[in-house]
Amino acid sequence: MEPRESWAALAAGGVAGVCVDLILFPLDTVKTRLQSPQGFRKAGGFHGIYAGVPSTAIGSFPNAAAFFITYENVKSMLHHGSTSYLTPATHMVAASLGEVVACLIRVPSEVVKQRAQVSPSSSTLRILSHTLYHEGIQGLYRGYKSTVLREVKY
Repeated sequence: MEPRESWAALAAGGVAGVCVDLILFPLDTVKTRLQSPQGFRKAGGFHGIYAGVPSTAIGSFPNAAAFFITYENVKSMLHHGSTSYLTPATHMVAASLGEVVACLIRVPSEVVKQRAQVSPSSSTLRILSHTLYHEGIQGLYRGYKSTVLREVKY
């Protein structure tokens, strides 16, 4: 894969990811609060519907960019010398590896975002520092394996 193509995949993936995540953010907040054990109203109801958006905005571009750059590079490496009947497998392997890499960025961002969505009075930075102080880096990767297992099949 040429460097120019790599930059294009990185930029296109990053911009697309940011647009999708920011447009769908309010729906995600409502869903998270509906699933909260404390209940929708106590989790914030419709108040602070954009709570946690900074972690999404910061993590979205590198998350999507990591997926697309990994996907394109793995696809180009596997595609050399493969026959046409292996093309679907090449895309599946490339996408799966792209998801594994993207989840390294997505999961910490999601942990902070979801905690902010159910505690709209706390800032994103405060939630991040609280998680790191009390749970360490492992706290940010809570659910990494299950997220990867869920995402890889898509």
